[in-house]
Amino acid sequence: MSRLFRDVDRAPRAPQGRVVCIGAFDGLHLGHQALVRRAVSRARELGVRAAAVTFDPLPREVFARGSVPPRLMSTRRRVEGLFELGIDDVALLRFDPRLSGMSAEDFVARVLVDGLQARDVWVGPDFRFGRARGGDLELLRREGATRGFGAGEIEPVDAGADRVSSTRIRQALADGDFEFAARLLGRPYDIAGRVVRGKQLGRTLGYPTANLRLPRGTPPLAGIFATRVHGLSPAPLAAVSSLGTRPTVGGIEPLLETHIFDFDADIYTRRIRIEFVAKLRDELKFDGLDALVAQMDRDSEQARRILAPMNTRRTA
Repeated sequence: MSRLFRDVDRAPRAPQGRVVCIGAFDGLHLGHQALVRRAVSRARELGVRAAAVTFDPLPREVFARGSVPPRLMSTRRRVEGLFELGIDDVALLRFDPRLSGMSAEDFVARVLVDGLQARDVWVGPDFRFGRARGGDLELLRREGATRGFGAGEIEPVDAGADRVSSTRIRQALADGDFEFAARLLGRPYDIAGRVVRGKQLGRTLGYPTANLRLPRGTPPLAGIFATRVHGLSPAPLAAVSSLGTRPTVGGIEPLLETHIFDFDADIYTRRIRIEFVAKLRDELKFDGLDALVAQMDRDSEQARRILAPMNTRRTA
């Protein structure tokens, strides 16, 4: 049974111990997957539970000076992804002043040993933790030697000639390079969520949309995109999506709006995934609704052309 908890002081006990991996895990890219799979493999070898320690908010969001780097996925998707990779227990710790001010030694004692009964601890390359980033692999091994756990670090993960990192993925998404982002993620980039009611302006313009609220913070991309929608039929549905503030109609809050081609059904409250295939253009402010609709017609035609080969391969 998979278990999620926010406070290690109340974590279920594991008499046989746990194998623990630690990280932000934003995006769950190939490097994160390698770390998680190493921990899961070691846990199965020892016959114990595998646990992932991660944080909400993310440490970089707390310590950022100026603009905060965009999140690659929602907290919910991050937790779901860890379970899908075989993790048994997810410790989603509140990165508050108490935790951020904890020394590395105290983190080991209170979180890893007392809270999770760690037998093995695995981290990524150049991992740092604790107050002022004072903890590293060497400290973990030193503490483990006296507290009864082992510690290891996975090798850096490359995708071809490119080092896998969340920073590179965010830049690829901002540039509209979804092929490169997918290579580092190990899957196409998507945004998932529950369909919410909007102002229904799109329906009056001939373009009804499925609207998703975005994860906390600034999204890692913006503009108009050719997309595919998962979760409404056995095969993904072709669509065109707008991710932005809708300046032509005075929008403020970023919103993901998706018009699914040749589709008409009530899908409010349904959970769907929007897969990004290609960027068509940046978001623009038009002089009126007529100009906006004319551009939406052009965007839809372009998206259909881009997605048509995918639909052909799917039905072949």
